[in-house]
Amino acid sequence: MNTAASADGARAAAIQYHYDVGNDFYRLWLDPSLTYSCAMPAHPGDTLEIAQDRKLRYHLDAVRADRARDVLDIGCGWGGLLRRTSELGVPRSVGLTLSEEQAAHVRGLDLPGVSVEVRDWLHYETDRRFDGIVSIGAFEHFATPDDSNADKIAVYREFFGRCRDWLHDDGTLSVQTIAYGNMSPQYANSFIQREVFPNADLPTLAEITAAAEGLFEVRTVRNDRLDYAWTCEQWTRRLRARRDEAVALVGPEVTERYERYLKLSALGFRMGKICLLRIVLDPYRDGYFVGRRDL
Repeated sequence: MNTAASADGARAAAIQYHYDVGNDFYRLWLDPSLTYSCAMPAHPGDTLEIAQDRKLRYHLDAVRADRARDVLDIGCGWGGLLRRTSELGVPRSVGLTLSEEQAAHVRGLDLPGVSVEVRDWLHYETDRRFDGIVSIGAFEHFATPDDSNADKIAVYREFFGRCRDWLHDDGTLSVQTIAYGNMSPQYANSFIQREVFPNADLPTLAEITAAAEGLFEVRTVRNDRLDYAWTCEQWTRRLRARRDEAVALVGPEVTERYERYLKLSALGFRMGKICLLRIVLDPYRDGYFVGRRDL
């Protein structure tokens, strides 16, 4: 079997293992938009819905979606960001996901200007450029635990290279990803790698910036790990409150797996073992500058 094809199949299977548990299960404990990524709380009284909306607005503002004609959402989930680009009147928004259930949900929303494809970003092709690209919670799935540091940087650079090709020169890329903090990859929690997100490995900030070098200028970087601790704690409370319904939908084993994963994740973020990066990048127009050494 072709190695690349095998890797793509493994990534798709891993995504489906986690995200195709069932939309009804996720509705029990996510906010109404089904946004399954770190929220952005700002005030003590913030609800999960308010904090998730603030996060989506942050990324939309980063890529100037209010003025965009074309936006690409890599790892679009259940369409929370696509719903907002449609509400903003963006003429063309494209979502990519590897989850059939997520794609079906987005299509069922019947959002003007929005299309969704069940496709890996490695195989996405388009003859039209975008004004903005957003990728929230997908970067974590690009590399595997068996990849070397060089392998990880190579696949991340492939991602940045493709995003550069898909963007107009004055476009913007906004990425949100979990990353390793004060912990080496070999000490990553085996339960989460084995039973929650199989075949996935986190990046480090150094790997991300090395991969983007010469392709993108980093405009801003935020480490909002405590935001993700808060988010996981919100999800845990909501799942616990509707545990009987969850067990009826997916069984006790899956329910317990998610409860354990959310509690462990919250602890990891609070301890700084893992972090949450929000990175806004602008493309370099001509790659590295080559000129006089004394400039």
